[in-house]
Amino acid sequence: MSRFEHTIAQVVPRLDAGGAERTTLEIAGAVVRAGGRALVVSEGGRLAADIERAGGEVIVAPVASKNPLTIWRNGRFLARLIEARGVGLIHARSRAPAWSALMAARAAGVPFVTTYHGAYRAAGPVKRWYNSSMLRADRVIANSRFTAERIAADGYRDRDNLRIIPRGADLDYFNPARVTDARIAALTAQWGLARDEMPGGRAFRLLLPARLTAWKGHEVAVEACALLQDNFAKSAGASGKAPGLTLVFCGGAQGRDAYVRTLRALIDERGVRDMIHFVGECADMPAAYAWADAVLAPSTRPEAFGRTAVEAGAMGRAVIAADHGGARETVIDGETGYLVRPADAAALAAAIGRLADAPLETLSRMGRNGRARATSVYSSAAMCDATLRVYGELLEQGPAAPEEA
Repeated sequence: MSRFEHTIAQVVPRLDAGGAERTTLEIAGAVVRAGGRALVVSEGGRLAADIERAGGEVIVAPVASKNPLTIWRNGRFLARLIEARGVGLIHARSRAPAWSALMAARAAGVPFVTTYHGAYRAAGPVKRWYNSSMLRADRVIANSRFTAERIAADGYRDRDNLRIIPRGADLDYFNPARVTDARIAALTAQWGLARDEMPGGRAFRLLLPARLTAWKGHEVAVEACALLQDNFAKSAGASGKAPGLTLVFCGGAQGRDAYVRTLRALIDERGVRDMIHFVGECADMPAAYAWADAVLAPSTRPEAFGRTAVEAGAMGRAVIAADHGGARETVIDGETGYLVRPADAAALAAAIGRLADAPLETLSRMGRNGRARATSVYSSAAMCDATLRVYGELLEQGPAAPEEA
């Protein structure tokens, strides 16, 4: 890409785990590599150090707040930042900071971009108005066709200003060839899973990488494991040997302690405690994917994009995902994994059983297909290039006329 000598400010509530945060990091790095300056305004988080290592600068402000007075103050703060640092364009990735960024952009006369990392619910006129901060931009980016359709269904008609830019995976980072056996062994030892052999051979390894929250499908996965355990017991027969299954829940609770207690109680009730392991946040996700034989994404409500499926595919792993939302774009049923009826434990169990019983070549073929699809459609480089092109379009048009904040 040609030199990009501009200062871009991204505004995101926090810099913890998640698609919006990881995309913020990747865009900051792309801006710097292209010759620009990358500012990230946020309340901070564990990715802040990564942004600074990529050459960006993190500016701490209370932009996660939904308090109207704080939003207004943040708008004034961002307007001063634009002037002081010569910001050419401001990009918001959530609704509350989008209001502040909108105020600042219009006051300073610079272009304003938003990205929908999820489709927002509009329960009434007040909520619809609150959500509208994301639609008032000079360019609106949707992270999938599904998200774009939801935006249109909410009444957005300015298709000339809408861009679909799928979330990308870093294909160098998520590269199975770069993950050694030693990395996998170190991670599984940290998890307490260095030995997961079963009487009938090595357990079939499943990974469900998602924060611990009700709609990510953990309970469906627990019920599927219980169904499979019943099948395993029946298949043992006179030998007493049954196939095994190990499922890792990889993700933090983020304060949802009551939900975790409910989930653990369900695991005990269904008698699958030996199958399922909670390992918390993971600092080496490529190794986590490489450990797994297959990856689950059984969300009970539609994912706007489905980062898990793309990252797992990039790592050459088959994916079993709920058949709705962005997963219909990121998982090709029968080729890169399976799509199953949402919130249907029996359907999920059947798909897991199909993969567990499949020849190794079937898993390898799905993995190769997943890697090829990630490379051709869902690379981080393609996402960054497309986003910088959007920035370039707006910057070439010149600033909008300044307005009063």
